[in-house]
Amino acid sequence: MDEGRKVRFAVVGSGHIGKRHAEMIRRNDESQLVAMCDIKAQKDLGLADLEVPFFSSIEELLASGIDFDVVNICTPNDLHAEHTLKALSAKKHVVIEKPMALSVADCEKVIFKALQVSRQVFCVMQNRYSPPSVWIKDVIEHNRIGRVFMVQLNCYWNRDERYYNGKNWKGTSDLDGGTLFTQFSHFIDIMYWLFGDITDICAKFNDFTHKDSTTFEDSGIVNFNFVNGGLGCINYSTSVWDTNLESSITIIGENGSVKIGGQYMNEVEYCHIKNYEMPQLPPASPANDYGAYKGSAANHHFIIENVISTIKGRTSATTNALEGLKVVDIIERIYALRNLPKIKSK
Repeated sequence: MDEGRKVRFAVVGSGHIGKRHAEMIRRNDESQLVAMCDIKAQKDLGLADLEVPFFSSIEELLASGIDFDVVNICTPNDLHAEHTLKALSAKKHVVIEKPMALSVADCEKVIFKALQVSRQVFCVMQNRYSPPSVWIKDVIEHNRIGRVFMVQLNCYWNRDERYYNGKNWKGTSDLDGGTLFTQFSHFIDIMYWLFGDITDICAKFNDFTHKDSTTFEDSGIVNFNFVNGGLGCINYSTSVWDTNLESSITIIGENGSVKIGGQYMNEVEYCHIKNYEMPQLPPASPANDYGAYKGSAANHHFIIENVISTIKGRTSATTNALEGLKVVDIIERIYALRNLPKIKSK
């Protein structure tokens, strides 16, 4: 692509996260928002003053003749693969909100299609841009902590009737997929990014407070071994009363220990590593604020910057499609122990 030309984006799915994608595209000097799309009416989404064309389906958008380079998929989880395949068939690059899909089989279809049409697929895992994440990645890659013995991932959030209100797709097994897909896949991605794949998975699940609002568990305890060595566990819940408690990762290693915590894994709470002085980190971005509840760090501007730089040949994708597949693969293997109907490939 010509270095001086703006990268043109269309956003499919215009809810909270789709609007955030659109705003980050508008703010970037090298990008241009050219269209948005949603099955809901434009006025019902608060987009009555939208200054670009609005479409009611991805098919309508792709048939419109509007020239654009990238489609940002911000639709319900179960539609990610379907919409991505349609965009790739139209030879567009694609940005997929997490998760990449709800099954490994659908992820593989996306990867195969992307290779066929020579287009990029970017998976949104914006927590990789958080300063504590960037810092701990460097610590692990330079082997400062030595052999890793244990890793504990704790994700304790509030998602009550203010979130699962029956007015959208959230909370359904077919469109949502489950707590690990919708709430905590960002943190599983960080764990995989740092320590690699897992094996020998054991898990227990419970539904403490969501029996009337979701079709899946709200809490779980998962134990496993890392393929590269060491023990790991994930403890998670959305049954925390009133507000998020924490998202944290604790690492016990041969030469030291680290805990990154805060509500969104945004604070280094403990660092004691042999012959190492921790640097001063820049401040983390605030959480995505949805009013009654909050999500992960608001780092989507980094995603858009990476997409532009990759398409223009200056860098590579921060989270590529194979990494997106691995997060889905880990969750799928954990959820195989839930005794719930398996999400079918499309």
